Amino acid sequence: MGILITKVNMIMKTTKIQWLKPIYLMLSVGIGLSACTKNFEDINTPKDVLIMDESLLGQAFAQAQYTAMCGQYQVGQNLYADIYAQYFATTHRNFNSDQFSETAAWTNIAFNYFYASTAPQLYQVEQFTEQQAMPVENAIAKIWRVEMYHRVTDYFGPIMYSQFGNSETSVAYDSQEAVYKDFFVTLDEAVAVLEQNQTAQAFGNHDQMYGGNAGKWLTFANSLRLRLAMRIVYADPALAQSEAEKAIAAGVMMTNEDNAGVLSTINSINGLATWTYINEFRMSAAMNSVLAGYNDPRLDAYFNEAGGRLGGTDGYKGLRNGLPAVEKADGTINDTHSFVDTKWLPIIDGGANLPNVVMSVAEVYFLRAEGALRGWNMGGTSQDLYNEGVRLSLEQWTEATPTEVDAYLSSTNTPMPLADQWNSPAMTDIPVVYQSGAGFETQLEQIITQKWIALYPDGKEAWAERRRTGYPRGYAIINSLNPDIPTTGMMRRLMFTTGEISTNAVAVEAARELLNGPDANYTRVWWDAKPLDLFPTPTN
Repeated sequence: MGILITKVNMIMKTTKIQWLKPIYLMLSVGIGLSACTKNFEDINTPKDVLIMDESLLGQAFAQAQYTAMCGQYQVGQNLYADIYAQYFATTHRNFNSDQFSETAAWTNIAFNYFYASTAPQLYQVEQFTEQQAMPVENAIAKIWRVEMYHRVTDYFGPIMYSQFGNSETSVAYDSQEAVYKDFFVTLDEAVAVLEQNQTAQAFGNHDQMYGGNAGKWLTFANSLRLRLAMRIVYADPALAQSEAEKAIAAGVMMTNEDNAGVLSTINSINGLATWTYINEFRMSAAMNSVLAGYNDPRLDAYFNEAGGRLGGTDGYKGLRNGLPAVEKADGTINDTHSFVDTKWLPIIDGGANLPNVVMSVAEVYFLRAEGALRGWNMGGTSQDLYNEGVRLSLEQWTEATPTEVDAYLSSTNTPMPLADQWNSPAMTDIPVVYQSGAGFETQLEQIITQKWIALYPDGKEAWAERRRTGYPRGYAIINSLNPDIPTTGMMRRLMFTTGEISTNAVAVEAARELLNGPDANYTRVWWDAKPLDLFPTPTN
C-alpha cells in the first residue's frame, strides 16, 4: 500500500488541519505535512491533486485503517502503552518512559501524526461517502472512526473530536464523557444501516480488515460497543449495562473467524515488526511470572528464549520495568532477557506478516464474562464465558489440543517468583482454574489477567484495562522519575502536547477544565473511576 496524503484546501497550524470543501486526494511516497503558517495562498491552493472519486476512495480508507493501528508505532504505542501494560520493559538507557517520565517530543509526534494523517484521511472518506449517497461505506467509515478515536481519547482524556474539520483556526476539545457518548450514537447510526445491508460489499478489496464484508463489520460494531460499554462501567454503570446488553442482543463475535485485524503486507508490515529491528525492549517480568507460572503454551508463541534478538537457549527471562539508565549501561541486558517471537521480527528474519490486532473473539468472551460477573445478561455464566475466552485465545495462538486446553483450564498453577536480582515474588497468587466461590475482585482479577494475556501485543487496550480495573496488578517499577507517581503507582494518561499548547492554546486551556484534575500523568481520565481503595497495589 502506498502512502496517501490528503489535501483539502488545507490550513495547517502545527497540529491541526482545518478542512474545507471540496475534497481532494494527493498521492505521495511519504508523509510530508509540515507545520507552517507562512505563504497561506500557496498552502491553501491545491496543486497536483486528483479530485476524490470512487477509484481512490478505497485506497484512502485502507490508509486510514493502517495508519490508525501502525502510524508512529514506536512513540505512539511501544514506548508508552506497551510499557505501562507491562508487556515489555525498555532496555535502551535513554528511554525513560519506563520510569513514568513522559517525553513531550514523542507524544507530539504521535499526536501530530494522527491529526495530520489518519484523522483527515478518514474524514475525507466519511464526507465523500455521505455526499455521494454510499450508505454502507459511510457506515463502515463511522465504525472505524469510533475504533481509532477511542484509542486517542483513552490516552489523553479530552480530545479534538466533534469540531475536527470545523474550518476554524482553533479546534475545541470535547470531554471524554461527551466523546464516548457520541461513540454509542455513531455506532447506532452505522448498525442501523448495516443491519439492512448485511450481504453488501464495500471498498472492494481495499478494506484491510474484512474485505468489505458488511456483515462482518456489523458484528465488529456490536463487539466494539461491548468493549466501550465495559470501559465506562465505573463512570456510568447504568449506561454501561444498557449498551453492553444491547451489543449482546444484536450479535457479537463468536469464533476466531470473526477476529478483527488490519492486514499486513510487504508494503504495510505489522506495526510491532516495524520496530523490533531496533532491539530496545524485552519481555516484562510480569509476563514472565504469569506465563511461565501457568505453564501457558502462549509463552512460546509470544516470546523467544533469551540469548539474542533472534532467540537462544537460555530459557524465558523477563525484565522488571523502570530500570534506571545505569543498570542498562553495559549493553548485556538484551542478550540475557527474552525478546518477542520471530513472527514479530522484521521480514528478513521471517516476521512482519501478522495482522495488526484490532479485536479478538477471546476479548469479547472476557468482556461477557465480566458483564455476567456484574449480573448483566451476557448469554452465559461468568465461569463458562471465561473458560471459552481462554479456549479461543489458546486456539488463536497455539496448536494446543482440546485435551491440553482442558488441562490448562483446570490447572491450579499460579504465577511464579523470578530468580532475578530483585528476587521478585510471584506477580499474584491467582490460579488458572476459575474460582467460582471466590469474591468479586478475585474473579475480576482472573478474568482481566487472562484477558491481558489474550490481548497481547495490543498494549493500548491492555494499558486501558489496567487503569480501569487495576488488573493485572503487575510489578512495582524499580525507579520512578516522576515526582507525582511512586514506584507502586501507575501512569494514568498522557499530557496535552506542547505543540497544541503553543498553537491551540485557548482550546487546550478549556480542555484542562474538562479533566478531573491538573494536566498531569497522574490525573485519571473520565472512565478511570474505580474507587482507589479497591485498586490492588502492584507487587513489590
